[in-house]
Amino acid sequence: MVVSLFPVMNDFSELAKVIDADSIDLIYANPCDVEKLVREKLFTPIAKPVGSHDEAVIITNSDNPVSHIEALKSGIKVAMTDVPNVNTIGMIMLEPADITASDIETIPCSNYITVAKKVINGEADIGFLLADAYGEFSNLVKNQVKPIITSKIHVLHHALLAGPNFSEKKALLQESILDMHNHKSGSDILKSLELEKWDLMDLDEAEFLIDLVDTLTP
Repeated sequence: MVVSLFPVMNDFSELAKVIDADSIDLIYANPCDVEKLVREKLFTPIAKPVGSHDEAVIITNSDNPVSHIEALKSGIKVAMTDVPNVNTIGMIMLEPADITASDIETIPCSNYITVAKKVINGEADIGFLLADAYGEFSNLVKNQVKPIITSKIHVLHHALLAGPNFSEKKALLQESILDMHNHKSGSDILKSLELEKWDLMDLDEAEFLIDLVDTLTP
């Protein structure tokens, strides 16, 4: 998912419209959206989170007796959003069960909480989530679902990007962001975001991230 720092978007389609309308100057972007933002919208990289990677998790209803991937069967219903890298990783994790894209029925969802609801309500057998999104669910939601498997790829990550209209403030923003962990107020903000600190990110790293996503996406 791409998350605008302001305003907050409730689902992926709403955010896509705002991006297309050039209404955002600063974005904490999902790796699968970096290509469009950098190459089409001319955003530039500011920073990347240290010690934080984008992993996917497959969940099922907490009452489901299935506790490992190999127990899943062909024909399952899978709730998923339109985030390509999460869905691709999810399909890779289904390979031990000999399940391919042709063996599942997909249930499109606008956001991750909707994925969880479909699983809880029994409309889907499993759901694909960003692992961080699962971690942010309330205990009420977590008590009704359970993770079957979580990826451990350790190569994909979000990126803080600045739009063309923010170019004059880029250097100052970069300096402040990279120094956040050295100050009490900044450290508190990082802790609330569950981040260790920020590291500098340049255009070459953005292009490398784009290539990684292209490799993972069919």
